[in-house]
Amino acid sequence: MTTERVCTEDIQTFATDGVVCLRGVIEPDWIDRLLNGVEHTLANPSPRARLWNRDSEGRESRYDSQVWRTRPEYGDFVRSSPLGEIAGRLMQSSRVNFFFDAMFSRAPGTQFRTPFHQDEPVWSVNGFQTVSSWMPLVPVASSSALEVVRGSHLWDQTFEQPNFGALTRDARDQVVFGDDTVPIPDIEGNRDRYEILSWDMEPGDVMCFNGRCIHGGSGNLPDDRDLKVFNTKWLGDDVRVDFRKTGMDPDHSEAMTAVGLGPGNRLGTHLYPEVWTMQS
Repeated sequence: MTTERVCTEDIQTFATDGVVCLRGVIEPDWIDRLLNGVEHTLANPSPRARLWNRDSEGRESRYDSQVWRTRPEYGDFVRSSPLGEIAGRLMQSSRVNFFFDAMFSRAPGTQFRTPFHQDEPVWSVNGFQTVSSWMPLVPVASSSALEVVRGSHLWDQTFEQPNFGALTRDARDQVVFGDDTVPIPDIEGNRDRYEILSWDMEPGDVMCFNGRCIHGGSGNLPDDRDLKVFNTKWLGDDVRVDFRKTGMDPDHSEAMTAVGLGPGNRLGTHLYPEVWTMQS
């Protein structure tokens, strides 16, 4: 099975490694439009905006989320870009729903690195068929890009995730895991024990990884390079709503309940639109 952007080898790599870097699959026009959106969002942050880090020299790492419902640049990309189909092909899912977006911005020279973590265990859904797409809008070297631990989506353990609320100091980000979890491995302190993947990337390249992959990093920027990333989350056939007792980040339970979605439901409605269906 092949498409113009995803080949059989990519699908196999995604299944075994949990991550694949696709080259030049997003057209320059989309990149230009998203960069315009990012500049607007940085100047006009949403209520979901967070300051991840500010170092002693004032260099900031910023984050915003669910901006696709506020700006046409993002909304058009979600509905009309090739990423929905790419995610569906990689997951081997019959359909794809969009979940949410995350916009990241790091100032030139920023050294702050995101702690290693998984995504899906803190989402308001549960399922294996998930894709996080990490898409830099500016060139980035592998030493400054996101890093993914190869094959970690297949590890049969429930890990206690880092509490990002400790970074943002925002009560909305608090996730506290119970006694049935084990500490997430110290990847950073034992890098030689793991196969950690990252790539030099250009605008138009996309790193797609399973939401259960352990990943982190994307810091260590040189003084003449900033980093702007538009990250999107896509869900496949087996994903269901799950309001987790440990907490969720971001917590979609209130929004889901308001549109009639509850635990065990498949995603849908205008909040989580179906963007692609595999043709028979």
